[in-house]
Amino acid sequence: MKIPYISEEWKELFRPQQNGKYVNDHTIVKGADGNWHLYGITSFTGKPCDERYFVHGVGTNLNGRFKEVGRSIDCGTLAWAPCVINRGENYYMFYGPSPTKLAVSFDMNEWFGTNVILHNEPLMAAHRDHFVLKINNDNYLMYVVGVHKKRSTISCFSSSDLLVWEFEGFALTSGDEAPLNPGWGAMESPFVIKNGNSYYLFVTYTNSSDDTYCNTLVFCSENPKEFGEYNGGVGGAIPITVINAHAPEILVENGQYYITTCGWRGKPIPHDGAVSIAPLDWK
Repeated sequence: MKIPYISEEWKELFRPQQNGKYVNDHTIVKGADGNWHLYGITSFTGKPCDERYFVHGVGTNLNGRFKEVGRSIDCGTLAWAPCVINRGENYYMFYGPSPTKLAVSFDMNEWFGTNVILHNEPLMAAHRDHFVLKINNDNYLMYVVGVHKKRSTISCFSSSDLLVWEFEGFALTSGDEAPLNPGWGAMESPFVIKNGNSYYLFVTYTNSSDDTYCNTLVFCSENPKEFGEYNGGVGGAIPITVINAHAPEILVENGQYYITTCGWRGKPIPHDGAVSIAPLDWK
């Protein structure tokens, strides 16, 4: 097992100006054009009901600042927590809130909605914050947060084509001793990455208060579908570390890992209204 940690100071990566006043949950992916593309939740008011499109930023590398290039998924409905993954020549963007929505692009600028099927999907309130992990060329896992039986959960689905998904079970659940249990669920923005033979689940665990807003727990498992039941670190799933970040993405460029953080205006984040980035090392 390796323990991830932030090894240097946060730097500002992207700050919207024309299309919003902040970036919350976001996704960053390398495009065929050689640039990094960021898509993130934004609005001018900071109210979740006004988050109805994603701001789009582009940068040549993770050490410089991204420039704002416009909006994506401006369809007039709620648009939360995008996740973009490429397959072949196409890019697939999953986002919420429920039901799961999917848009496909050839160039990462124009996006076209299409159908996605989730077989045996459990009834979950506050279904949102999708993340897709590529296992190999023909296998993918998708993680979605929500509330099941009045407890925060992360459900797990599998697919071979990114269009039809089968429910595999709950990757992480909350037990009776879990310390947070807001009505919308305390688990947010899951991100899973493999390092060595282990899978690491980063999940922000918060009730949106300033005290917990940047509280990201990290769990480790050899099975990416099972991380256990969280009871506040007493029995069950025990985090291997806690990282001071909100809705982080884990990225790799030239062999160096990076972590991002973001959030609403007025929250205890490194750069108010912006996405920040820092090197992430493992020990």
